[in-house]
Amino acid sequence: MPDFWRSSGYRLLAHDADGRLQVTDDFLRSYLVRPELAPVPESCAAELRLHDALLAQPRRAVRPQDIEAIDDADARENYAIWLRFRDRLLDAETIEAAYIGLFRGDGVDVPPMFVAQLTQVVLRHVLGDRADPLAARAAEMLFRPQKIAVTDEGAVMAADEVTVEMFAEGGGFGSLGELLSRNQTPMRTVDLDVLDSENKAAYWDRDERHDFSISLNRGRAAVTALLRVMEDWIAHFIGVKVTIRTEREIDDAHWVWHVGLDAEASGILNDLYNRQNVDETRMGRLLSLFRLEFDDAADMRAAIAGRPVWLAMAMDPHNRLRLKPQNLLMNLPLARPQ
Repeated sequence: MPDFWRSSGYRLLAHDADGRLQVTDDFLRSYLVRPELAPVPESCAAELRLHDALLAQPRRAVRPQDIEAIDDADARENYAIWLRFRDRLLDAETIEAAYIGLFRGDGVDVPPMFVAQLTQVVLRHVLGDRADPLAARAAEMLFRPQKIAVTDEGAVMAADEVTVEMFAEGGGFGSLGELLSRNQTPMRTVDLDVLDSENKAAYWDRDERHDFSISLNRGRAAVTALLRVMEDWIAHFIGVKVTIRTEREIDDAHWVWHVGLDAEASGILNDLYNRQNVDETRMGRLLSLFRLEFDDAADMRAAIAGRPVWLAMAMDPHNRLRLKPQNLLMNLPLARPQ
């Protein structure tokens, strides 16, 4: 199996004795060569000095006056944002701890792209070097928003939102283009093949092109792969084993706990739980229901030990699916809160 998601920076990280990821200088340097921080011909002397100093010592302390000396306002802001993120990484013992820390306290104070990259590198670690290609494509859903198309026959297809938007000018692109055009998304020519069990090995040649769509219908291989990824994600962070399976409805007279995998699903589940009316349009956005069960009931809060946790994912009014994998870490009814 070839290495995959090489641009994520995963190979620049170190591993500790517990299998957790640790920041390295090279990982920090990888941010300094990104367009947001890399010097341009117009960069002033102060910006060049700071950039060179950080390349040499990525962990060095930076004084406020070092940033204030930079002429360009955008560059000053970019350095301030990155340094806040860098300090979060350095203050935490591991990448995993830094990730969890982003969602505690007053909320996330770094750009979404930093959250997405940390999600991706941890997922790359969780998937390992013997990953199933369908699992890798399904895992993309946890850090890359998806565009959803639903056929008249009920087929539910997910395609990478950025890829769809990239080709959203004129023309169509095959069968998926037809589906998305029904959702009033114009496109020009591009091939977005459907990845499934029969052709999944093709993913390794296109792992960073994000141009495979997948079926989210119940029982399809990509959904099963997504469930296994979520189970492994929880086990890696929390150290507990869970089993997740798809369900057609919440048939539970003693419904006690639920977790939305995205903002839309959270709202729908909250309203259903509180017996509020959920109109047909909102219910139509619900893509999947899942039942999560702890392998060991002792890992749950004692008052509800043994009860299932209901999960759901839903697209928003613009047919976008934006999963929040942190919800699986922060919102489960654990006996020992994270």
